[in-house]
Parts: sequence; C-alpha cells; structure tokens
Amino acid sequence: MPGRGSPTLDRMPTSPARRYAAFREQQAEDGPVLTQFQALYDFGFDDFQRKACQALNDGHGVLVAAPTGSGKTVVGEFAVHLALAEGRKCFYTTPIKALSNQKYGDLVRRYGSDSVGLLTGDNSINGEAPVVVMTTEVLRNMLYAGSATLAGLGYVVLDEVHYLADAFRGAVWEEVIIHLPESVQVVALSATVSNAEEFGDWLTQVRGGTTVIVDEHRPVPLWQHVLAAGRLYDLFVEQATARHGDQAPQVNPELLRLARREEWGGRPGRRPTRFRLPHRPEVIGRLDAAGLLPAITFIFSRAGCDAAVRQCLDAGLRLTTPDEAAVITEIAERRTADVPESDLPVLGYGEWLTGLQRGIAAHHAGLLPTFKEVVEELFEEGLVRAVFATETLSLGINMPARTVLIERLDKWNGEAHVPLTPGEYTQLTGRAGRRGIDVEGHAVVLWRPGVDPRAVAGLASTRTYPLNSSFRPSYNMAVNLVGQVGLERAAALLESSFAQFQADRAVVGIARRARRDREALAELAVNCDRGDFAEYARLRKELSDLEGAAARQRSAARREDALRSLQALRRGDIIRVPGGRRAGIAVVLDPGLSAAAGRKEARRKGTGGGGRGGAVPGGFGQSPLPLVLTAGRQVKRLSAADFPEPPAVLDRVRIPAAFSARSPRARRDLASTVRNKLAGHPARDRREGDGQPVGDGAGQAGRSRTHLSQADQPEITRLRRRLRQHPCHACPDREDHARQAERYARLEREVRQLEAAVAGRSHVIARTFQRVCAVLGDLGYLDGDTVTPAGRRLADLYTELDLLAAECLRRDLWRGLDPAELAACVSALTFEARKTEDAAPPQVPGSPVREILAAMVSLRGELAAIEREHKLAFLREPDLGFAWAAYAWAQGKPLESVLGPDLTPGDFVRAVKQLMDLLGQIAVAAGRDAPIGVTARQAVEALRRGVVAYSSVG
Repeated sequence: MPGRGSPTLDRMPTSPARRYAAFREQQAEDGPVLTQFQALYDFGFDDFQRKACQALNDGHGVLVAAPTGSGKTVVGEFAVHLALAEGRKCFYTTPIKALSNQKYGDLVRRYGSDSVGLLTGDNSINGEAPVVVMTTEVLRNMLYAGSATLAGLGYVVLDEVHYLADAFRGAVWEEVIIHLPESVQVVALSATVSNAEEFGDWLTQVRGGTTVIVDEHRPVPLWQHVLAAGRLYDLFVEQATARHGDQAPQVNPELLRLARREEWGGRPGRRPTRFRLPHRPEVIGRLDAAGLLPAITFIFSRAGCDAAVRQCLDAGLRLTTPDEAAVITEIAERRTADVPESDLPVLGYGEWLTGLQRGIAAHHAGLLPTFKEVVEELFEEGLVRAVFATETLSLGINMPARTVLIERLDKWNGEAHVPLTPGEYTQLTGRAGRRGIDVEGHAVVLWRPGVDPRAVAGLASTRTYPLNSSFRPSYNMAVNLVGQVGLERAAALLESSFAQFQADRAVVGIARRARRDREALAELAVNCDRGDFAEYARLRKELSDLEGAAARQRSAARREDALRSLQALRRGDIIRVPGGRRAGIAVVLDPGLSAAAGRKEARRKGTGGGGRGGAVPGGFGQSPLPLVLTAGRQVKRLSAADFPEPPAVLDRVRIPAAFSARSPRARRDLASTVRNKLAGHPARDRREGDGQPVGDGAGQAGRSRTHLSQADQPEITRLRRRLRQHPCHACPDREDHARQAERYARLEREVRQLEAAVAGRSHVIARTFQRVCAVLGDLGYLDGDTVTPAGRRLADLYTELDLLAAECLRRDLWRGLDPAELAACVSALTFEARKTEDAAPPQVPGSPVREILAAMVSLRGELAAIEREHKLAFLREPDLGFAWAAYAWAQGKPLESVLGPDLTPGDFVRAVKQLMDLLGQIAVAAGRDAPIGVTARQAVEALRRGVVAYSSVG
C-alpha cells in the first residue's frame, strides 16, 4: 500500500438479534469443522482466509496469494486440522529448515508432539506422524523413492510457493506439484504476485479444481517515510480529492525540494555543505523517540550488520530495562547451554550477549543458527527492539516489526551493485506492522545523495512482479522419472511443468500473428500476365545484394586508403577535409601520430586507451586523428567520420614553434597565412580541393576499385542481362509489381522469424529432457527405457553436481580414502563460495586429497565436453574452498582453528550439514556393505560434533 490507509469496515447488523442471526448464518455456511477451527483463534478471519478455508473444506485445492503478514498460514493450518479430523495425513512443506523448525514448534504446541513430526536434512522426529513438517526437497525425494510414508496422505501445504522462481531450487516445487497423487489436495501459499491467476490456471490443469484467492489488502496499513537530516518525512501526501478527484499517491513536495537542493549543492546563496549520513545509533534513537521500535534495519552486508551492533554498543545505546536484560540473559544462556564452552569465545558469544542485553542484535546467515534462533525468539517477545539484518530475514521467518528501515536502495549481487526491484522492496517492507499489535506499520528509507524520491515512490507503489518458472530437467530427475514411467511418459510429464505452460502461453500470441501473416501472404502474391514475377523479383534482389556488397567493399577500401594517407600528414599541411562536420580547408597542427601509438600500446597492455583520443568506430581505432585549425579559426580534433576518402594536401605553411592554439591572435594570424598561401592557387583548387592525395592513396584507391570492378563486374553484367531478357521486364506495371513483391518478401521474412520463435519455445522442456537422456545414454546410465545399475546410484544423489558425484562413484575415484579425506573431496561437490572481488586461492590438504580433487576437476571437464556436444551446460566447476575446513573438522580439530575471516560460524555449520547430507546419500547409493559407503557413514559421524551436532528443535 503506497500511503496511509484505513481498512474498509464491513457493514454489520446493528441490533443484537440481527448480529446473532448473521453469526448463525455464517456458522451454517462454514460447517462444523471450519467453525471448530476458527474457535482456536482469538481473532476473526478475514474474507480471503474464510473463502480459502471454505474452498478447502469443499474438496478443492487452493492457491492463496497475499502480502507478508496477512495471515496466509491460517489456510495451511486448516489443512492440518482437516487431515486430523478426517483421519488422514498432512505434509506441511517449507523452503528453509529454520521455517520448518518454527512451524513444527507452532503445531506441536497446538496438537501435541505425538501428532506432529519433523523431517529436514538435519532432523528426523516422529516421521510417521499424521502431520509432518518438512522441507520441500524431502517430499520430492519421498515421491521419487515411492516412500511408504506417503500412504494415507490427503493434504500437502506448499508454504512460500513463490520459491518456485528460485534459479537453483525452484524446480523442486514443480516436481512435487506434478508428481503428487491425484487424491492429494494442494494448498499453495504465495506472496503477492502479479500473475497469480496464471499460476492458478496451471495448478488447475495439473491438479484439477483449484480455487485462486488473491488478496492485496494489508491487514496493518503501511506508511512510507524517508529519514533525512534527522527528520522523518512522509513519502506520500494525502490527495486533494475534493479539488482534483485524483486518487493516485502524490510524492511529498518537501522531499522533491530537498532532492533539488542536494542536486544543486545546498540552499541558494549559502555555501554548499558536505552531506553526512546519520550514525546508526542516531537513527535508532530517532526511531525510538518517534515510538517506531521494534525495528528491523536492512543492511545488505553481513559485516555491516555486525558493525552496526558494535556502533550502537560503543555509543552506549540501551533499549531495555534491567529486568528485561535479566530475562534476556536467562533465555540466551538456556538456549546456548549445549554449545561447547570452548567454542563460545570464537563464536563472539560475549559481544552477542551484551548486544542482546541492550535490546540490539544482528541477524544474517553468517551467525550460528542457534544465535539466530535466539534473536528471532527475543524479537518476537519484544525484548530485542533493534535488529540489523541482511535481506535473508525477509524470506519466510515469522519476525514482524513495527518499522522496517532500508539503508540503501541497491545491493551487491555477487557481481555488481544492482538496484532493488519493486518485488524485493515489497518483500522487505512486508515485515512492517504486527497484526493484532500495531495500528500501522512504517517503512523508512534512509536519505543519501542521489536518492530520487520519485524512484522510491515507484518502488513503494509498483505491483508488477510476476512468478516465473525456473524449471529445468536434471540428471537425477531424468533417471528417477524414466525408472518410474519410462522415457515417453516422463517427457509427457515434464511437458506439464509450469515452465512449459508459461512458454506455451507466451507463444500463443506469436503463433496467432504468424498464422495471420501467413494468410496475408497469399493476398500479396504478385500475378503478372507476362511471366513468373516471383522469379523476376529474386533476380532483382540478387543483383541489388551484389551491387550493394560491391559498393560496401569500395567504401571500405576508400576508408583503408584514408587511414594510410593520414599517417603521411605533417604539421603545416594545408588539406581539404573530404567529409563530416569539418569539411573544407584546414591546416594540420598535430598529425596525431603519438596519440595513435599511445592507443595501440594501451590496447596491447589491455588498459583501454579510452578518453578523447580513444578508439572510434569504423576501423580508425589505431589511426592518427589530426588536430587542425579550420577555416573558421577553430581548433578541432578530426574524427573517422571526416575521412570517407583520403584528404588532399593543397599546400604547406610553416607553423611557428611558439604557436599557441589557445591564443585567438595566433589562430587568426595562421588562418591569414593559409588564405594568402592559397591565393596563388587556381580558384578550382581552392573551391574543389583538387590537390595531391597524401602518400599513394590515389594509386591504392584506384587499384582497389579496379580489383573490385574486375571481380564483381562479370556476375553483375550477367544478372543485368538476365533481368532485361526476363518477360516481366517489359511489363508496363513492373514497378508496381516490384513494390508489391518487396512487401511480400518483407512479410515472408517476418513470418519465418515468428515461426522460428514458435518452434524454439514449443516443447522446450521435452527437448532439454531428451538432451539430458542422451548424455545419460552416452555414459551408460540409461539404456533406452531401462535405468542401469549406475543410473540407480545416480537416482539416489540429489545434488547440483549429481552426475559428477555419480561418475566419481562409478570410477571408484574415492577408493582408499579415510573419512576426513573423503569429507574434503566430497565438499567440492556441495560447497559454493560467496562471490568476493578479492578471493584468495583455496587451501587444500596434501596428498592424496590434492590429487583426487585435481582428478575431480579434470573429470568435470570431460563431462562438460559431453554436455557441450548435446547443447547442455549444467555442471559447474567443483569448488575447493571448503576442502581444508572439512578435512580439519573431520579430524577433530577445534573450531577456532577451522574458522577464519572468510568462513563465519553460520556458513561453516551450513556447509558441514550440506556435506553430511551428500555423504549420507553417497552411503545409500554405494550400498550398505560397500567400502566407500562405510567410509561415508564414518565421515558423517566424524563431522557431527560440537556446534554442528547441536540442535535446537523443539
């Protein structure tokens, strides 16, 4: 919502009798199960919640698209309630483990631990319960494995289903939706997206009846502000609707004036002042004074978040009372009691606890997961009031605030600083406003030079962020599908993906236009009573193309001649510039030879050579561009456009060594000397420039033109003769027919382009799947419709580098390694370093790990070559950046020796858990009794210790 808003109240019956009658009518409409469910909540349901629950109660699947914090999860919780009431199962899936843990805790508190289970990569708790919370990948793996746990499944909740657009993990959501049994009702919960109806149409196509519920109303109105110079400005002003009747939000004129003052360097008549960003403690203090805490400040840098906490501590900022600090201390110490005492100093426990005691904390992926969970709990309880977070906080975790502050409107994406998108801005500010607590939420942008209030208003008011599929077949997906249903049926299943659905929809308009234009071609066809005009038109086109090519070659030859001739120019040459804006008489002040040499040397060293004398289009990048005095007494550096042909030298003058191009008098005197020098020349020379071309340009040009003429003339002559002899050449309507034939040819080209676009988008997923299967066939993982033993191993490996992991197993590359060495090698398949501009070369253990890692990199190169043959590029390079840390941790080294400036506790724990997950898959794929399977299980146990082993679920 762009500005201040007030919810629209439904008309309610006024008398007690009427209110009771309306209540009974609503009960009858909802039915006993929904009525019983509503009684569990201490607030009345919104219309969108009730409609979605009613649809679910009527046996429909539902898609709910609504803003963050609007209460979408009520619909998912109703699916849980229905399943328990009907004696069926419900799987509640989330995109991230932290959200799974949070939802597990919520459901256990309501239904008890006997009825609720949890399955993630880290935890397996009561997995056969009637209600199981899990990550989406776990459900995908169950579907491919045909798990017995799926028996009795009636409902699946896909929370945060808009993750389907995620480039790396999005395909999992589509796999689940496509492969779930038809009897399962799907509850898809999404953030507000602009194409929810399209997504709902696809769900209806693949799942049957699906009710789409879209609600853009925020239950807590959102105010937008800009904080500048210690003052909080409203971003929008109320509209003068009585005068103008305009409902569009209007940007605050005070902000526009502030932006103009900054642009012009301050207030008129005053000395410009250097802008100073307010310190973070000042900003939090300003928000506290305005009653806008608790607040989340989004800083798109982990280091920035940690620095913000330190700045607040150094400034003596305290947002809690002594009693609150005591409660915080008790919670923090209880929740971290299982973290080894020796690890606390390296984890920064002391500074973290001090910040919590003052009501201040950081929240980002680099923190130990336990620390993050404590921050989330304390913030939700209102004990921590200022959190500095990266954008990952905006994804999934239930952690609303009264205020969200955004420090800057761009962020580093790993390659460049890019502006926030409207969707990202909405996701971030969606945390503002706690339902049932706050009357209104507040979004604040911190002012800095260059901020355009209109751009901020555009971010705040734009509502166009579509959900686009990122689905593509993988090697693991291919062997699993072929093993279940065969090649043909597998391809048909993938054709039902949302990716193909969107491609088909996008192609409908193109195909319709191609059909219409193809029909129009018949009407444009030329009918000439003298003969076949289409053949005549082809001859004309062939002749025109050949003459054009010859003309272009001659033009290129003249430009080459011009380039050579410029190298012969000398200071004092009086030349006639043949073209461009400087055409006419000029005298050369500097031939530009040294500048050309400098540009050439810069290019040789790879340093560019840009600037005023840099490379220019047209092949003149290394040519001299002379500095001249024109007849109008202007000193100009000529460009390539001024020399379509070689310049002619008319004469020479002596230019004094003391000549200054900046002196008007010197320029006037030199121009006078040039006029006097040319006065003795024939008028024709002065007027037309019939001087001697520089160097041997004339001879070169003549030879080039003669060569081209000799090469092209016979064919041109032959085509001209055929044209004159053609019956249509004598047609009195020849030129009218020719124009019509040109329109026909132009339209035919357009139709071919449109039809190529249609062909390129149609069956694109099936074609990719066929290429994937071709690679697997070449490598022996598939044999037609049969999955080979190697393919069955691949089917158990759910990782981005699935094929590389399978090949390492098949080639026995890891044979003889001990658990720590195996952990180091396998880490190259799971780890992917955060992109930094100054990353150091990775540290790797010695032999044999070093040699095995080199062999893995070489093997990936072999597989990539096979992929290229089939027009695929799935496999990234193995990343060796975690090999030493994995090796050291598996050997029992202390945490302090493993962590470093480029490896934070949070990153370390996450990387180890991902590694343990793949090692577990390798153990299954290799077989229980296989030596590599035994070593993989030993590696998992060696890694599961200390901060990695600690789990806070419950």
